[in-house]
Amino acid sequence: MNDDNKSIRLMLAYLCIANEAEASLVRKVEILDRFEIKDEEIAQVCGVKVQSVQNSRQILKKSRYAITKKEKHS
Repeated sequence: MNDDNKSIRLMLAYLCIANEAEASLVRKVEILDRFEIKDEEIAQVCGVKVQSVQNSRQILKKSRYAITKKEKHS
């Protein structure tokens, strides 16, 4: 990927979460996952370490599993 495309991609990612300034990292990762943005890019846009993004993905995965499990038992 050339630098122009990467810059545009990061700018669009930033714009996707710009109105979510007070949102948690988990929420920001959830939003940016819809656009298949890489962990490294999410970390750069959010100003966090890649490990924090990966931890947020695990939290999302666990919460989705809990919701699915709860719906099956209802």
